[in-house]
Amino acid sequence: MTYDLFIGDRSFSSWSLRGWLMFEKFDIPFNTHIVGLYDGTMAQDLAALHPARLVPAMRDGEGVIVFDTLAMAETLAERHSDKGFWPTEPSARALARSVTAEMHSGFGALRGECPMQLLHQWVGFRPSDAVLEELDRLQTLWSLARDRHGAERPWLFGDYSLADVFYAPVAARIAGYALPVGETAQTYVETTLNDPSFRRWRAMGLTRTYDPVPYEMNLPKTDWPGPKPQPAKPVETGPPENTKCPYSGKPVTHYMQSEDRVFGFCNAFCRDKTVHDPEAWPKFVELRNAGEAH
Repeated sequence: MTYDLFIGDRSFSSWSLRGWLMFEKFDIPFNTHIVGLYDGTMAQDLAALHPARLVPAMRDGEGVIVFDTLAMAETLAERHSDKGFWPTEPSARALARSVTAEMHSGFGALRGECPMQLLHQWVGFRPSDAVLEELDRLQTLWSLARDRHGAERPWLFGDYSLADVFYAPVAARIAGYALPVGETAQTYVETTLNDPSFRRWRAMGLTRTYDPVPYEMNLPKTDWPGPKPQPAKPVETGPPENTKCPYSGKPVTHYMQSEDRVFGFCNAFCRDKTVHDPEAWPKFVELRNAGEAH
């Protein structure tokens, strides 16, 4: 079964990031539909999904609509029980469900004062006492999960689970606002920022620009603290090394230069998402490496 997933703007919609990761990380087929979260068209774009009114929302092949990330998570975990959405060990699974539910319903100060943005890192942001209290609670939960169930592998409960889906936007907030956390939490943030799926989500978000930029602040900015992408840029002409797009297999019409090499893509989106983080895209890396072998 292939689902339809309706999401908002990738650079800012933390809830949409959760919904997308549920499909992406657990290898469930889906088609993506962008909703005009900042274009004023959200109600119109979601009209066919009534009673859903916010992103993300999903629709299965039989027309069943599910909205709210927790409902989506439980529906997918129930339907695809072989995918490992939750830890298999009962005590780990109980804790994972608990910390996920707390993230879903809590941390209001962190959400309100630090909206997710994946463009850059703010310099000099001062979190309120309420945010600092929530960061302490967050670190308690993360440390508990890691100490009890995840110490030998990188994610909260060892293997990737729905808990990591729900906390990915929090890791992005810590990164984007340079929030003060301890070593365990910072390591987890770096794990999230280095995750290839997260990198692909961010790269796709960067294909769109905004004027004005949502959640803009009167503070200096510095580079996003995740992995530094390999330099690349769009160019107007070829010839490229490849004649077919590495993603769609269609004839190339748009071009990207990386170092002294030119590659082709079937549209501007395929090109631009690759420009923003070439190493995040396995099909492009395979194409590039095949050329190097020759």
